[in-house]
Amino acid sequence: MGEADRGASMLRVRLLETSDLHACLHPYDYYRAHENHGVGLLRVAELIRAARDEVPNTLLFDNGDTLQGTPLGDYMAQDGHLAAVDVHPMIRLMNRLGYDAATLGNHEFNFGLSFLQQVLAQTAFPVVCANVARVDGGAFVPPFVVLERDMVDDEGTCHRLKIGVVGFVPPQIMTWDATHLQDRVQACDMVEAARRVLPVLRAQSDVIVALCHCGIADGPQESGAENMALSLAALPGIDALLLGHTHHVFPGPAHDGLADVDNETGTLHGKPAVMPGFWGSHLGLIDLTLTRGVGGEWRCQSFRVETRPICAQSANATVSPVVTQDPVLTKLVQDEHEATKVWMAQPVAHTTGALTTFFTFTGSDPTLALINEAQLAWARSFLAKTEAEALPLLSAASPFHAGGAGAASFVDIPTGPLALRDLASIYPYPNTLALVRCTGAEIQEWLERAAAVFNRIDPTEAHPQPLLDASIPSYTFDVLASEAVNGGLTWEIDLTAPTRYDAEGRLVDPSARRIHSLKLGSQPIEREQPVFVVTNSYRASGGGHFPGTGCEHIVEVSTARSRDVLAKYVETRQTIVPSEIQPWHFRPLGAEVTVWVDLPFAAASLAKQCGNLVRLGEGAVGCDRYAVLTGRDVSGGAR
Repeated sequence: MGEADRGASMLRVRLLETSDLHACLHPYDYYRAHENHGVGLLRVAELIRAARDEVPNTLLFDNGDTLQGTPLGDYMAQDGHLAAVDVHPMIRLMNRLGYDAATLGNHEFNFGLSFLQQVLAQTAFPVVCANVARVDGGAFVPPFVVLERDMVDDEGTCHRLKIGVVGFVPPQIMTWDATHLQDRVQACDMVEAARRVLPVLRAQSDVIVALCHCGIADGPQESGAENMALSLAALPGIDALLLGHTHHVFPGPAHDGLADVDNETGTLHGKPAVMPGFWGSHLGLIDLTLTRGVGGEWRCQSFRVETRPICAQSANATVSPVVTQDPVLTKLVQDEHEATKVWMAQPVAHTTGALTTFFTFTGSDPTLALINEAQLAWARSFLAKTEAEALPLLSAASPFHAGGAGAASFVDIPTGPLALRDLASIYPYPNTLALVRCTGAEIQEWLERAAAVFNRIDPTEAHPQPLLDASIPSYTFDVLASEAVNGGLTWEIDLTAPTRYDAEGRLVDPSARRIHSLKLGSQPIEREQPVFVVTNSYRASGGGHFPGTGCEHIVEVSTARSRDVLAKYVETRQTIVPSEIQPWHFRPLGAEVTVWVDLPFAAASLAKQCGNLVRLGEGAVGCDRYAVLTGRDVSGGAR
């Protein structure tokens, strides 16, 4: 503390953050039609109220990914539903809670610019973003805002504080939502935008808060990178950072050992930063203690960072709420909640067997097979009577709920009626369909990229080895399928080989080969063979950095939503017979090695019917651990 600060009064300012709410208003799981105590802005609202009661000088911010992510968000994006209400229910509740400002997340763009602009017009708080602009150079939303608030110091004196708020979103939105954004908006590197606006904002502000819809990535950050929190924190001018996008909690164990990150005090390059999980799991909190210098400028003397959860989880995975739910706020958004439940309960067909993602990474996945069947039917109809009709047609689908977030993060649809909520659990995102044209060689590379989800297995290692790389999302594992008339696409995966592509899709080992025996029917695919692939608009536009995708490969981007195509396909057939075909297999490891995977307790009866799984014992919370048999006996004697 400097000499000018001795004896100065203290101004205590509390910053509260929500992020990645993903249209989670109620503590409810629309896919399984029951309560979920671990989510929901209605539960976070009680934490907000309590935090405000503790510190009078409090500001509340949202860090984006607010409108998309649950069936309620999808329901509101249906034609006419937003126009039928006064305000989007997410915004209605945020307005009532008195948010001071927000920024855009990447998923805000999923429903298109027209929908987003309608929602933005309903906010009672400013929404800022510094690195997105219209193609003519005009602002899409303001890059920053200066909030002027009267705040009282610890001696009771009132001060007019100017809080500068700036926002950033990953520039990858131009790839992920190219169909909505191309030729309409442009996005630049976050640090580039920050360097441009921070001096201007600093001149107008006493304190600067950065709403960074990005996470904390280790190592050097290249221009245009997705998770630039550390690089932003290193810039002069920012006083506190509110983070998101990666769905982590910071401070938290996911960030142990990172350079320039203090996981105890919650700092990046010495500056306070917080990230509050996702779906309303936590409230982020930064307390700043400010003192005034001789020249009248405010400076941060000390800070404290905290995250507060809305629930507690016991050792047996039981989740219990730690906060109540305000009935007045609940009633405020109840109509849309009930309408969404009715919408999700609509019957669409009947399945003769279970549709699950339990065995996505060890065997056949009937949910991916169903998506691929629907996409192939749509694409073949589109290509009919064109010059491309005779070319091979493939479909690519990836699993969205196949583990990675606990025992409940799987699709588990029993034999019997199929409701719309079941299809939404299989395909939760509002992507549209697209066609790309690529070569046989690019199909091989596409599958190499997908195989990055698997760890490299050492056949000489005696200790059990995990099958999956927990750092890579399940939706990276694209499974490609062909029409039955072509005899099926098949391939083998060699787990002993290093990955050719890293988690970000960068080619890191050009000599590595995991994919072998790639055939269409009985014949190998020729490297120069032209092939059409139907996939979702995110993947087609280059999302995930898969070879064979990107603007130069796109033939057609449809307005047909992937889930709508799936629903229409299922409704047309009425009776769904789950596929047991597995287009890929692991190559035998040639040694006795235990390779394991964790599956939820609910998978036990089906796992017994699998010829390649042997239960080893208890796994992660809510899961059993299984040895995966790949060809020869690799179970370590468990067979």
